[in-house]
Amino acid sequence: MMRDSSTSQVAPDEFVEFFPTGQPVKGEYHCSECGYGVTIVRALPLCPMCGGTSWEQSAWSPFSRSPLR
Repeated sequence: MMRDSSTSQVAPDEFVEFFPTGQPVKGEYHCSECGYGVTIVRALPLCPMCGGTSWEQSAWSPFSRSPLR
């Protein structure tokens, strides 16, 4: 299986915050293990694809979309 690296594209000097499973959040998040994305308005779940427990918040803008692959 190929890993989706699009969730971790940040400049080398930028900080990426990770959120643990169970933390109450609102927004779009991607699993830091496999890249699976969720939109959530409650506590973060275990990743349904890989069982991962760490999430990254997705960069979001109302005027942009993710690139199609």
